[in-house]
Amino acid sequence: MITKFGSLWAGNVDMDNPGYQGTPANDRWLSDEELAGGGIEKAEKIAIAMDRLGYDTFWAAEHHFQREGYEVIPNLLMLWVHLAHLTENLRFGCGFNINPMWNPLRLAEDYATADWLTDGRVRFGVGRGYHTREVEVFGAPIMDQNANRELFEEQVEVIWKAFNQRSFSHHGKHYDIPPNVPYRGYDLEEITLVPRPKHEVEWWQPVVSASDRAINFMAKWGIKGIIGGGAATGGASDDVIHRWQAIHAEHGKEWELGEGLAVGYSVQIANSEKEAMDQARLWMEERVKMFGPLGFIAGLTQEQLDALNAFGRPVPQGLKMPSIEESVAAGQYLVGPADRITEQLMEVQQKYPGLQEINIGVTNMGMPTSASMDQLEWFAKDVMPHFETKQGSDN
Repeated sequence: MITKFGSLWAGNVDMDNPGYQGTPANDRWLSDEELAGGGIEKAEKIAIAMDRLGYDTFWAAEHHFQREGYEVIPNLLMLWVHLAHLTENLRFGCGFNINPMWNPLRLAEDYATADWLTDGRVRFGVGRGYHTREVEVFGAPIMDQNANRELFEEQVEVIWKAFNQRSFSHHGKHYDIPPNVPYRGYDLEEITLVPRPKHEVEWWQPVVSASDRAINFMAKWGIKGIIGGGAATGGASDDVIHRWQAIHAEHGKEWELGEGLAVGYSVQIANSEKEAMDQARLWMEERVKMFGPLGFIAGLTQEQLDALNAFGRPVPQGLKMPSIEESVAAGQYLVGPADRITEQLMEVQQKYPGLQEINIGVTNMGMPTSASMDQLEWFAKDVMPHFETKQGSDN
């Protein structure tokens, strides 16, 4: 049963001239005031509104060097501590901290500190990354996917030990913790994370490839999954949800369909489906411009990718590109009157009785903050009351 609604924000600031015929993605170069001031101010407005309206979790993504303005938050934990002091009940989700760009002990320390400072209102999320400009610049692999996965998985093990063991050691391929050194008259054999989290840590990770190997890894470490939202295409995949349940059963967890998952949908409420699609069209197109070349839009041809990657010219008008109509038909975008959105989410709830959390995407690329505020208000007023929603980890 759906009991929690949240929203995932990629970290995009307001921008001019979105859409296929707008400013090419590679030509966007925003000022410091637009990137830093615009991102932080937008996050504050979203958080305060979501807290007032009864949403459960504000999720956002860690990214770096995004002078285009698409994803501008480099340190989620610092932002979340700040926003927790501006709100009362809203939780904040790390969607996601990108492990390969961190020393795992520093990430564990920073999260534990945030857990104490916010009294458990920050939710822990980990990911492998997908931007070569980010991960490789930090000295970690992403072009070599096997090396990236191997590093990520060892980092998860290190962080898990740091969170759950009073003292620990780890000696693997990438990390030798602690090194064999003398310390104040004894040989160092174990270390203790200070502080350790105040609350039991609930881990989250994006479900992107949804391979059996990846789901088995998540089941082994008790990591919950988010399907859709942010870079990933929205909507629930029936195959993925059934395999998620089956693989967790192999690990001794007899879960209902949808349990241990959150699902994200892009949402646009309007008086009609056509009006909603017309309103969201340019924002959906800007999303394709951003994420298509990164591999998150299935089926793009080389000609389409070349058009998206071009400098100095928009996408040619005659070139067929993904459309908002196709996204709606695929169940990735929910559009139309509030009662129609409610019906669709009720159908999701009936199909996946173990699913408790839904993230709505109302901060799409190029979407102005004022439009996002309107959607958050409308959804809270006319959709959320049809579900038994409450804020907080105990509900």
